[in-house]
Amino acid sequence: MRIALLPGDGIGPEVAAAAARVLRELPLDLELEEHLFGGAAIDETGEPLPAETLAAVRGADAVLMGAVGDPRFEGAEVRPEQGLLRLRSELDVYANLRPARGDGVDLLVVRELVGGLYFGARGVREDGTVFDTMEYRPEQVERIARRGFELAQARRGQVASVDKANVLDTSRLWRDVVERIAPDYPDVELRHLLVDNCAMQLVLAPAQFDVILTENTFGDILSDVAAGVTGGLGLAASASLGDGRPGIFEPVHGSAPDIAGGGIANPAAMLRSAALMLAHGLGEPALATKLAAAVDSALAAAPTPDLGGTATTSEFVEAVLRVLGR
Repeated sequence: MRIALLPGDGIGPEVAAAAARVLRELPLDLELEEHLFGGAAIDETGEPLPAETLAAVRGADAVLMGAVGDPRFEGAEVRPEQGLLRLRSELDVYANLRPARGDGVDLLVVRELVGGLYFGARGVREDGTVFDTMEYRPEQVERIARRGFELAQARRGQVASVDKANVLDTSRLWRDVVERIAPDYPDVELRHLLVDNCAMQLVLAPAQFDVILTENTFGDILSDVAAGVTGGLGLAASASLGDGRPGIFEPVHGSAPDIAGGGIANPAAMLRSAALMLAHGLGEPALATKLAAAVDSALAAAPTPDLGGTATTSEFVEAVLRVLGR
């Protein structure tokens, strides 16, 4: 199986190397190929997503990505994050999965990823007004909703569909489509929440949630809130899936340029993303469970400085490998 490894920027290469080391120790026939992406790609080619990288990604079974972002490009016309948005669009990975676990909480945010405000028409009018447009087609809502219901069927059978239907036409469409397809999943309990209420409920009582289904912008925000109540962004992983391969698997944390090169980056989120890749991208759920459990054990046995410990990135990886018996 071919894995396109996109190390990216800042601590990205360090956590990507950690993931590669662990993956190569698993009983799998994997071929990992590194490719330029993000700020590093801009430096080399002038583009955050070079044509060569896109071609390699299209031919891969999965994409495993480090962190993207470089303060050198803030406000620039060409920025690393543009490559990420384009990659998601090119691969049509419309379903972003953001699990959040800890302290009695086990929820999954299912976020629509290639529509809505981030991909709608935008611009500046002659009078200086700036606009961004939120747009959704019914079929875009239906496919992400079906993915959310299907994932709930394999969990606890509960979907909280989140919108702002009291204000937004796009949210009224969202709610109508979700209601229409819900009868196709009689074993799943559906409820609707307004996004502001959902945010409050996530803070006050996160254990009530199983699957949270929502559109792009709301999902971006709510998944960070969910991460915040279960350990923080530094531990959060994500999977971005389409209807076929490849999916994109990446940690949620930033590139942390202030600690890049110090050998102290926490690779837990990257390794958890690799576990999601095994489960959702490569059809290896048993190995995914073992890797995720090994990461949990390493977090307790060898915490890195961001968690109050002293372990280096390499020492954390060794702790993971010990649990895996490698």
